[in-house]
Amino acid sequence: MKKWELARFVLVLAFILFLYLSLITRLFYWQIIRAEELKELGERQSSEVFRVPAVRGEIFSSDNFPLATNTVSHILYSNPKVVKDKEKSSEILSTLLNQDEASISALLEKDLFWVKIAGNLSGQTKKEIENLKLPGFGFQQEFSRFYPEASMAAHLIGFVGKDESGQNHGYFGIEGKYNEQLEGRPGKIFSIRDAFGNKIVNDLREDKKIDGRSVKLALDRSIQFFTEKRLRDGLEKYNAEGGSAIVMDTASGAILAMSSIPSFDPKKYYRFDSDTYINPVLSDLYEPGSTFKVLIMAGAIDSNLVKRDTKCDVCQGPIQMGEYKIRTWNDKYFTNPTMNDVIVHSDNTGMVFVGRKLGLKRMIDYLKKFGLGQPSGIDLQGETTGYIRSEKSWRPIDLATASFGQGISATPIQLISAVNSVANGGKLMQPYVVSEIITEDGKKIVIKPEVRNRTISQAAAKMITSMMVDAVENGEAKWTKVKNYKIAGKTGTAQIPVAGHYDPNQTIASFVGFFPADNPRVTMLILINRPKTSIYGSETAAPIFFNIARDIIKYYNLPPN
Repeated sequence: MKKWELARFVLVLAFILFLYLSLITRLFYWQIIRAEELKELGERQSSEVFRVPAVRGEIFSSDNFPLATNTVSHILYSNPKVVKDKEKSSEILSTLLNQDEASISALLEKDLFWVKIAGNLSGQTKKEIENLKLPGFGFQQEFSRFYPEASMAAHLIGFVGKDESGQNHGYFGIEGKYNEQLEGRPGKIFSIRDAFGNKIVNDLREDKKIDGRSVKLALDRSIQFFTEKRLRDGLEKYNAEGGSAIVMDTASGAILAMSSIPSFDPKKYYRFDSDTYINPVLSDLYEPGSTFKVLIMAGAIDSNLVKRDTKCDVCQGPIQMGEYKIRTWNDKYFTNPTMNDVIVHSDNTGMVFVGRKLGLKRMIDYLKKFGLGQPSGIDLQGETTGYIRSEKSWRPIDLATASFGQGISATPIQLISAVNSVANGGKLMQPYVVSEIITEDGKKIVIKPEVRNRTISQAAAKMITSMMVDAVENGEAKWTKVKNYKIAGKTGTAQIPVAGHYDPNQTIASFVGFFPADNPRVTMLILINRPKTSIYGSETAAPIFFNIARDIIKYYNLPPN
């Protein structure tokens, strides 16, 4: 073959190959990359689509009372192609619907198989129209969200609003976290066109809707009610800016009650500032103060570094650390106090002694075991985790202050989960709100409690529990304790950092504890943000804790011990 013939052959072959590759590339583009888009375009060109909303699942309390449900109304629709007397139908309906006759008539003149005439109709109006037996008209249910208990547990439940396309969508709390399960899948009705774009009479095709699943919560309505009431009364009494209360089932980690104030009304959420939608129990990082001493002491006991009767040999006065001087909260000091005394008197210098015994590496290990710096795993939206700094960034003063809960942060859900592991003998439970998921066909999916890890030994948990009982019996909050009941607890008063320093007059007052101490049923945390009447947890958070404890003891009918 001559050179010019070979060159021409190669050129033709290359051209054919180019055309082939171009065709393959184009087919790949249309059939793979834009397949879904073209499918939707084809459906739009060959049919009209009408959305059939699914029924949103309900949210129930532990006693099967609906906390979020649906009110039913009706849509009146028409297939204009089968309406026999449009003028008469328009006249009759305008009276019943209190609508302009001309507007109804205009709807009935449309070349459609399905047109909405009116919405939000009552059952009575629906019945009146049905009795007329007008051909070409029908009804479809529509639903709006209703919250029978109004604003109770609003942060936990969340609300239903509109998304960018104008459809219902769950936001925050359970409504947000479980939105995909609650909303179900809407159905579609297609009216079909032929190849020339003409509508095929009486050819309506339907993609059936799938109603949403319902969820049952561990939340106890009675406990939630008096927890909210006691919290609200306490905030008013102590002139505080806000506060939170969490009640947890000790054995399982289930949330029995959760309340934060300020709050909002889920039905009228749009009337409230969007900041109030955020659940501070999950999202607010704070310095826990003296409630944190329980965890540090537990770690030191678990490591066999201290015992209940170990004495502190540096507690006779303030501890100087470079330019810093660490004092007790009331500037009172004891000579050779035991570790039990340190917890009872909430002694900062004693905790510096414990922190030094524990050491930085071991302290960080225990913080991680207790779940700090990581998600708790609770089934609610918006959890913040914070973080634990690397060892290299800690100074000796940081170790000292962290031992009594300053200079380190946690969320309320992290702290109560950590203390709950002391209450149940050393198991860090994953907190949860939903106890059952109920499918659209009535099947129940039970959510089982989950142990995340072991924090401390049972022996260590028992020892620190006895020290917390002593703190309630003989500490600063003893004036408000529940008589004849053994309760383990610890106060906390954390100064709030403002503009690079701690403001001694602005605090987060708290109390954490569990009861009955020998066989705990309930673990509870109370937080009070910036109380004005007193800055101390023993005088603000503790009374609220014990008032709720009295209510729970009565509700559960717990015998004195």
